[in-house]
Amino acid sequence: MTFWIIAIALALLSLAPLAVAMRRARGLSGTDESRADIEVKLYKDQLSEVDRDEARGVLSAEDAKRTRLEISRRLLEADKARAGGHAQRKRTPIWAAGALVVVLLGGGVWLYSELGLPMYQDLPLQRRIELAAENRATRPTQAEMEAQIPATPSLEAPDERLNNLLLELRKALETRPDDLQGHVLLVRNEAGLGNFKAAYEAQADVLRIKGDAATASDYAEYADLMIMAANGYVSPEAEQALTNALRRDPNNATSIYYSGLMFAQTGRPDMTFKLWQPLLAGSEPTDPWVPPIRAQIEMVAQAAGIRYTLPPLSTSPLAGPTAADIENAADMTPEERMEMIRGMVDGLSARLANEGGSPEEWSRLISSLAMLGETQRAKDIWNEAQVIFGPTPEALAIVKDGAQRAGLIE
Repeated sequence: MTFWIIAIALALLSLAPLAVAMRRARGLSGTDESRADIEVKLYKDQLSEVDRDEARGVLSAEDAKRTRLEISRRLLEADKARAGGHAQRKRTPIWAAGALVVVLLGGGVWLYSELGLPMYQDLPLQRRIELAAENRATRPTQAEMEAQIPATPSLEAPDERLNNLLLELRKALETRPDDLQGHVLLVRNEAGLGNFKAAYEAQADVLRIKGDAATASDYAEYADLMIMAANGYVSPEAEQALTNALRRDPNNATSIYYSGLMFAQTGRPDMTFKLWQPLLAGSEPTDPWVPPIRAQIEMVAQAAGIRYTLPPLSTSPLAGPTAADIENAADMTPEERMEMIRGMVDGLSARLANEGGSPEEWSRLISSLAMLGETQRAKDIWNEAQVIFGPTPEALAIVKDGAQRAGLIE
């Protein structure tokens, strides 16, 4: 209701000047009337001027008489034109302005009711977070989602030999339910044939057999198979598997990626970005989660209200001076050698600042700066790297190695 009150008030305020202008507008008649008013005033001034000229003797009585007659004739014509303009103004109906306001206001309301969302409630940040939590708590289960996915026939004819081997493996495991290697093999074969439901059920047996010895990778694979069986949907059961994986290894990249996907599916793009951006920064271009993150992260950032530009995918070898580069510069003068090394370091620094780079490149930049004696600059780069790679300890450890070589830390 508040929205409609504000909208109508703004509409009336916007239309009021238009209605007033229409009420006052006279089209060509308004222009004629304005010109007639000016001409009437001008001719009256001319009559007064003729009287003054006659009194000063500039004009004779006969000339003054003829001039007055001509000016008076023109004055009468201008006065008639002015009277006609007043009559035209009086004939303009006042209801026309009101009709215009009603038509425009009513048309705007009708368009909004047809094309807009008149019953859509306000969604402040806290309310959106609450709705996302509710959506996450009430989303379909793994079984419900699988039931909604239509069966798609395979485009390739099944390999009869592989099918027979798979049937034999299933039968053998019925009598050996605790055969770990057998279940691991079953998971691979079921997944290889696209039987993801059977594959994650077999992986559940792997987790059962391993018990407390199950690793983060085991749980991440379990979640991965469930998500593929649900056509990319992260169910509550898959989320629990991801949670178990992250409890064992908070840096498990597969679990981080799928956790971000889960938040995106439940209306929390801000959480997705917090998980994906550090993961992307610390990953190699060949990592399997890099392409899907790069395809979605800009849209995720936009939905979260975050300004973010995806850095270009770097597939070039590491830049910057290596030990071999420095040895090859042995024949140069000290000044030439230093200039060469400094140019390579500056080039690497500029690229990392503009495009980002791998942990190995950051490590090399830090150690190279220290080699050039730019210790403070190396410290600044190291501090920046800790912020960027802090969420991924494996990547941070690589950069830390360069800081240790530079003597910044022990």
